[in-house]
Amino acid sequence: MSIALLLASAAPAGAVPASSPAADLDRLAAQLGYRVTIVDNRPSYCPPLPVDPSAPPPTPAPPRKCVMLDIDLDTPTDVTPPAGLEVRMSLIGSVLLMDSAEFTSRLVNGDVTIFALKPGQTLAAGQHYRIRLTASVPFFSRAFVLPNAVLAAPGVAPVVIAATRPGTDPETGLETLPYVAPMTDEPRLATAAAADRNVWLTPARAFVRYAARGVAATPDIVILPMPANVARPTGALLELSKGVRVTVHGGARVRLAPALDALRQAGVGKGVVPLSITIGDTALAAEAYRLDVAASGIRIVARDEAGAAYALRSLAQQAAYEGLRMKPLTVEDAPRYGYRGLHVDVARNFHDRAEILRLIEQMAAVKLNTLHLHLGDDEGWRMAIPALPELTEVGAYRCLDLTDRTCLQPQLGADPARDAPTNGYLSTGDYLTILAAAKARQITVVPSFDMPGHSRAAIKAMEARYSRLMAAGKRAEAERYRLVEPGDTTRYRSIQNYDDNTLNVCIPQTYRFVDTVISEMARLHAKAGMPLRLYHIGADETAGAWRNSPACQAEAARTNTPVAHLGARFVERVATMLAKRGIRAGAWSDGLTHADPAALPAQTQSYVWGGLFDRGVTEAHTHANHGWPVILSMPDVTYLDMPQAVSPDEPGATWATREIDLYRLYAFMPGNLPANAATMTDILNRPGTIEDRTPLADGRHVAGIQAQLWSEMVRRDSQVEYMLFPRLFALAERGWSRATWEPAYAPGARYSYGDKRVDTGALLAGWRDFSARVAARLPALDRNGITYRLSPPGARIVDGRLEAIGELPGMRIEYRSAGGTWTRYADPVAVDGPTEVRSMTADGRHASRTVTVQPERTAWQ
Repeated sequence: MSIALLLASAAPAGAVPASSPAADLDRLAAQLGYRVTIVDNRPSYCPPLPVDPSAPPPTPAPPRKCVMLDIDLDTPTDVTPPAGLEVRMSLIGSVLLMDSAEFTSRLVNGDVTIFALKPGQTLAAGQHYRIRLTASVPFFSRAFVLPNAVLAAPGVAPVVIAATRPGTDPETGLETLPYVAPMTDEPRLATAAAADRNVWLTPARAFVRYAARGVAATPDIVILPMPANVARPTGALLELSKGVRVTVHGGARVRLAPALDALRQAGVGKGVVPLSITIGDTALAAEAYRLDVAASGIRIVARDEAGAAYALRSLAQQAAYEGLRMKPLTVEDAPRYGYRGLHVDVARNFHDRAEILRLIEQMAAVKLNTLHLHLGDDEGWRMAIPALPELTEVGAYRCLDLTDRTCLQPQLGADPARDAPTNGYLSTGDYLTILAAAKARQITVVPSFDMPGHSRAAIKAMEARYSRLMAAGKRAEAERYRLVEPGDTTRYRSIQNYDDNTLNVCIPQTYRFVDTVISEMARLHAKAGMPLRLYHIGADETAGAWRNSPACQAEAARTNTPVAHLGARFVERVATMLAKRGIRAGAWSDGLTHADPAALPAQTQSYVWGGLFDRGVTEAHTHANHGWPVILSMPDVTYLDMPQAVSPDEPGATWATREIDLYRLYAFMPGNLPANAATMTDILNRPGTIEDRTPLADGRHVAGIQAQLWSEMVRRDSQVEYMLFPRLFALAERGWSRATWEPAYAPGARYSYGDKRVDTGALLAGWRDFSARVAARLPALDRNGITYRLSPPGARIVDGRLEAIGELPGMRIEYRSAGGTWTRYADPVAVDGPTEVRSMTADGRHASRTVTVQPERTAWQ
């Protein structure tokens, strides 16, 4: 299908004859009633999963889990649905069972599923139809029902069903899904297994949780992350309302411009107060600084520009909090870990240069120093490579063409319009702008294109290139970058249900392609004056490809390597290619499992994403013992695309954990991984034990920590920010400061829930202080237009009286009867029946989502 035809399909109905098939389909899509109900996450029968041809059955077989869904369709009275009608939708998981008199289903690829009319079946006008299906993934949130379902019919362009387009909440500005029924039946919907102890975080349960954590006192120091050492000398106040006179010794003032601008945004302009910055003190560690504030002026000493910038950021935060009338202050500070990162996936759903620049500034504010940009995956290629224009001409766009000839299939429920925000890519100019902004803020940018798995966008784009050049009679040029081996008959399904997303690691075209991409990225980094020193290969979740590849069978025989381990040879080869350019390789930890440490360049970096209660601890320690820098990326703690509460109304994936709230991430102990069992529960909310089966060798430790935001379910920039903030503050705190409650690591020690070696009193005291510092930071987020998350209040109604408490101190709480006028809550108050509550910032500019408090039954009721 041509792009012109796709654009024509979005034209108004008046652009085609009123009685044409296209006009009829447009009218049907505009008026069709469409409603999805999540019926049951614990149906009495879960059919077996389809057989995966790429892998042997697991031993023992995991318990079956599934969801029962109802899709209700109401046809308009004045439109007759055409013969051959199809409903196409993005469905998380696989259809296992279906009950419909009219429709049958088939998987296209990935999450694209078609519900087609059975032979001889038609739909009538003005009728109700129900598709009941059982799918392989429990739906714990309404967000699992992806938007932008499509109607298709023979001979006309497909059209998005209007009722399935997302809306916008007028109070929060966040995306809504009006076509999804409310989830209210907790016994049937909150869990998928009898062993699962998760419960919805209702207002009453949140009240108990927040009350147990205690109320924060007004803090003296609000710097985020918490400095290593802070003192308050005696002396007179410093009036920063007079402005500052900045002098810089040993460094370039221009390299501190963003940090100085942060000081200006805090209200400190140019003036007379001396602000002396000295860079080059070799007695200090990298990124360390000393900040002295006295009545006579301000002095900053740092080893490098990063340390000086961090000192200015600390000064800006504290000066704003003290209303520019600062008490004397001494800060001696240095980071715990040299790598403190944020991973942002712009491949699945695109987020543009402007949003990335906003995130870079917020990273700098809390002293994060590495931006890991995920630029290529199955659903999109988001970086212009001029030598290979199809990568972005085809690979950067999803539309309604299922052939992948002009664009990619419409995965993940994204808006298929070519100009939709979820479509697009970074030009080389965009990328250079990002590098310049990062460099000015002492942030390293690590580009990543996931390979050899997760590469469908690249494969399909290179197939489009192959077809173009073959049509022009240029066979040799066409085959130079073709990533498909014609003789490979392997059948497989990736974990995301793709059967065509893995590069063939045994053909020369693959390595030519990789080298071309790396060359362009290295060129851009050099042009920006920010040499490429670290490149992330990806290497995770490689499906069982290549088994029937002639090239791989020959390679396996030549190297005496099992075909299943050829992915590790790919990692070794690409890492060596990078090393020859002076670039270190990073990879997800599972991609390094079968790699030979002796065959990998020194300092290959492992991003450990095994779960704390799964393989994560052993993996982290094993890889550290190999001498590899280990970056902790545990999904049950640092994947910020996971929900922030166990709630059907909170967005987020749930495969790793049901909840990462601000407290859970703050409590994380990266320097003693087994000790986290003392304060955390597993994915089923069960207390457990973490054993140190592979102790760290003497002198070995982790090198850093990174937050991950994967974007499969994150379609808007507002949701990027909602998922990241304020949780990213907790990640920054744990990367910079060692927690007082973290016990010293003891090789071989095991921990269980409630272990007294972890000082929970110190944890709670630290949390209260941290929560107050987070609250103090929110006005800065408001000034920068960041759509952060406020937790709804904890609240309960006992004997007709509403009691409420916030997660963060200083937040305003409001209440109303359904549809009534909001009233500010101050003290317990009499209410009549169910009551809606919400949190608000003190200035009333930012609201949480609204929740409903149900009256509690007393013992005699």
